[in-house]
Amino acid sequence: MLREYVRGSSAHKEVRQGRILSKAGTVGRQGSTVSLSAIKGARMQTTSLRKGENTGLLTAPVVLTVSVQGLAADVSALLLGADGRVRSDDDLVFYNHPAQDGVSITGSAVTADLVRVPTDVDRLVVVVSADPLQPGAVFTRAPILSISQTGSPTRSFTAPDFTSAETVAVLAELYRRDGGWKIRAVGQGYASGLAGLATDYGVDVESEPAATPVPLPAQGRQHSSSAGPAVDLSKVERLAPGLLSPARQAGKALADRDITNRRAAVYLILDHDWHMEELYESFAVQAFAERVLALSANLDDDGTVPVVFSSGREPFLEEIRLDNYRGRIGQLHTQVDWGWGNVADAMRRAVGHYQESGAADPAFIVTQVGDEPWDKAEVRSLLQNTASFGVFWLFVGFGRGKLAFYKNLNASVSASFTNVAFYDASKNPGSVPDERFYAGLVDAFALWLRH
Repeated sequence: MLREYVRGSSAHKEVRQGRILSKAGTVGRQGSTVSLSAIKGARMQTTSLRKGENTGLLTAPVVLTVSVQGLAADVSALLLGADGRVRSDDDLVFYNHPAQDGVSITGSAVTADLVRVPTDVDRLVVVVSADPLQPGAVFTRAPILSISQTGSPTRSFTAPDFTSAETVAVLAELYRRDGGWKIRAVGQGYASGLAGLATDYGVDVESEPAATPVPLPAQGRQHSSSAGPAVDLSKVERLAPGLLSPARQAGKALADRDITNRRAAVYLILDHDWHMEELYESFAVQAFAERVLALSANLDDDGTVPVVFSSGREPFLEEIRLDNYRGRIGQLHTQVDWGWGNVADAMRRAVGHYQESGAADPAFIVTQVGDEPWDKAEVRSLLQNTASFGVFWLFVGFGRGKLAFYKNLNASVSASFTNVAFYDASKNPGSVPDERFYAGLVDAFALWLRH
């Protein structure tokens, strides 16, 4: 379906030029603004949504109109099943396939007739992508989304500006809830283009034969004292092209520290404390998990990271994979109660899983923390007891709580831990550029591996 999109063929250009010359409401070119569709006669107050916020919709037609400044862009939509993937390639609605099962594209607007959407469609995703015929075009200012529905106030959403060469953005998702529909403001950008994003959602994208790949950092499992065979990131490119750019950046960070071919089993522990709720809803935790998964592709070739949620009850263990990572954290965390994070129990669960797996390679356990642990003595004891297990702990701080305990774990010469480090990712790790983010993740780990 996306052959014309990927190639930028003559037929593709003709279709797009036809849209360029059409009347008001089409997508602008030459750096013009994608205009907002006016709903004639409407004089309703506009309500602004914040990133991660959701609101109810009437089960009736809804118009979602996109505005982009300084960039020629295309609007599209995806119809997804309960598994988060398209039912078939026809579920990608874009300029060469402008209507499917009650969802249609007209210029810069997506219209979804929620009455007509089939029951096996669980979600609709609204996407905007940079024009593929303009090489090097990326989003800098975030697009604006306007949500209009007869009988309801107009709502709008402006995502934070993008800073990491994003070429495609998921602006919103419409999803079923309690027999009705709701919409969530997403505002998540990716550097993979529409073809890469569509592939992640299960669309079969036919592309040009790939050129000879540039050698990329090696991945796989091994002891720190030996090197494994060098392999490329073709598995990431095939299963999760949206992660290819951060995976390459992670690989560069490893290469810069001379651990390109070193292998490790990567784990992720996530704080599910009450104060983290907003960060889950705003997709900050999802974005963080995606970056850890991209790092793991360079260290562990199975494309899977075990995830442990730390909450007030028994830790919840699941996994995030290259073939299911889109929205995965949001799907999992709703199964976990909010509470005061029991970090020590989550650490024990991760170590237990690592030991049961029989892995010969060291474990790199990335532990996201948003506040001080209430079981500080227990955490220290676990760090001491696992020093001989081949386990490296990286505590990554982001959130709104106090983090002095983790920052000062190695402050005392007499009570330092050789297998522990702390990285402060700020209150919004998504704003940290990939190069600096991965440097923070692997600096101490590289030293530990070499010694």
